[in-house]
Amino acid sequence: MFGANIGQAQDLVLEGERTQGSLLRGKVAPNAKVFLNDTQVKVSSDGYFAIGFGRDAPLTHTLKVALDEQQPRVHTITLSEREYDIQHIEGLPPKMVTPPEEVLKRIRQDNQQVANARRTDDDRVDFMGQFVWPAEGRISGVYGSQRVLNGKPKRPHFGVDVAGPVGTPVHAPADGIITLWVPDMYYSGGTMIIDHGHGVSSTFLHLSKGHVEAGDTVKQGQLVGEIGATGRATGPHLDWRINWFKERLDPALLVPKR
Repeated sequence: MFGANIGQAQDLVLEGERTQGSLLRGKVAPNAKVFLNDTQVKVSSDGYFAIGFGRDAPLTHTLKVALDEQQPRVHTITLSEREYDIQHIEGLPPKMVTPPEEVLKRIRQDNQQVANARRTDDDRVDFMGQFVWPAEGRISGVYGSQRVLNGKPKRPHFGVDVAGPVGTPVHAPADGIITLWVPDMYYSGGTMIIDHGHGVSSTFLHLSKGHVEAGDTVKQGQLVGEIGATGRATGPHLDWRINWFKERLDPALLVPKR
């Protein structure tokens, strides 16, 4: 279950790249309590847990492991800082930078549905397994990149884009349960979320078709959808995102490099 890049202590095993955007997966004694920066983290009955660090997370964190009445052990997690691709684009029509007023209500409703799905805190520990790429194709966009349109910084890109023809199969990167499938969101078009447990989820954007419904349990490699160009997409591709609750993480850190 654990692979390379493991940090070990007497009371803790921790896997993952220590960098901004990373998901770390850990193992402690089954009855231990874990705290990240003094906030308690969910631990499974077998002692497994997950923590994640966003794009611009501070570089130093504390992880406390408390067992029974013993003095908690304090571990320091030091992250490496990342550099991101920033592009400046000028001269765009205003409607390409700011959405029209009449669609703002719809956008807020879409965002609320996604937020509700990402709050899922299921007991499953599917996140502990090795993830696989959900689709074949050229990598056309990377995590953390950002565009500045007409001098206005837009939200960073929080996923990995895999370009491919409409209809290219999309598979579950790990076991999980479908918590959201909406075929026509304003920005993201066909939008699907797979919960992998403990707040870890995959999101697929711009799908042309879904092969599952909310509530379905899926296995790694199972066909769940097809690449599309729905929503505000400039061409057919899969935008794959990983979250730990609200923290937006880099999917590329969980799969073999291409």
